[in-house]
Amino acid sequence: MREVVFIKKNEKVWKDYDAYLRGEQQLSADDLAEFYIQITDDLSYAKTFYPKSKALIEYLNRLALASHQSIYRNKREESSRFINFWRYEVPMAIRESHKEIFISLIIFLSAIGVGVFSTWLDPEFPRMILGDQYVNMTLDNIARGNPMAVYESADQEAMFFFIGSNNIKVSFMAYIMGIFGSVFSGLILVYNGIMVGAFQTFFVQQDLFWLSFSTIFIHGALELSEIVITGGAGLVLGNSLLFPGTYSRRVSLVRGAKRSLKIVIGSVPVVIIAAIIESYVTRQYMSLGDYGRLAIIVISFAYVIWYYYFYPIIVEKKLNQI
Repeated sequence: MREVVFIKKNEKVWKDYDAYLRGEQQLSADDLAEFYIQITDDLSYAKTFYPKSKALIEYLNRLALASHQSIYRNKREESSRFINFWRYEVPMAIRESHKEIFISLIIFLSAIGVGVFSTWLDPEFPRMILGDQYVNMTLDNIARGNPMAVYESADQEAMFFFIGSNNIKVSFMAYIMGIFGSVFSGLILVYNGIMVGAFQTFFVQQDLFWLSFSTIFIHGALELSEIVITGGAGLVLGNSLLFPGTYSRRVSLVRGAKRSLKIVIGSVPVVIIAAIIESYVTRQYMSLGDYGRLAIIVISFAYVIWYYYFYPIIVEKKLNQI
């Protein structure tokens, strides 16, 4: 069956269910069950025969998820909405945005490469990015035998509130700049990537690669991952404005904003955890030892890969099989 025939044959059912979701139509429990069966069947059919029709598959995915929640959510429990948000809505938004998150990762890693290359060519480059004061302070710390002393220099509580608010600000900037077009979110990723590359290479030039890497990534594994993920959300937002596809620009932007905002909200707890680690754990880098630091880094990256890559795929398969 040609795609246009498939859509024409089933679009009335989809539109009726869309009207129900908008509160414009009432449906009985039996009707809801029938809608759910047909929509999941249509979704499976579309994925099998029209795998390149991203807009159609995303639309049916949204209807299938909404249908699942309508049937299985216990409406008497206020907490169920909160649980479903983290169990289904955030993972599905991430799954639909895997392409943009991957592009965000490529941009960020490329920018790190630029920072590394620039610092190797010009050892003064980190001063342009990090500032003379920070570089001079770090050199003084290295001379005193405590290269990472910057993480011990501030009150823990004050450091947590400052770092937490700053991390959230950077993450939201990477996201919200997407409203002006994907390129602006990309620029935020480029700037932060160059800064990381220059910062890390500066320590390599001081023969402190492992100590600096294993200390910075105690919190950086989560912190930098979330910049990439919220940057991906910004690309979703920007692309929905620049490339509306078969939707009107307004409808495309609203859909993109809803999906990307779920990703950003879902990232806030991880950003806060990264701030807690940086404020209370990173300063213990010497007592943690090499294996302690490495364990935290591995666990952090394992969580990011699981929740942001594997778990959304698992959720998608689970919803398609119900």
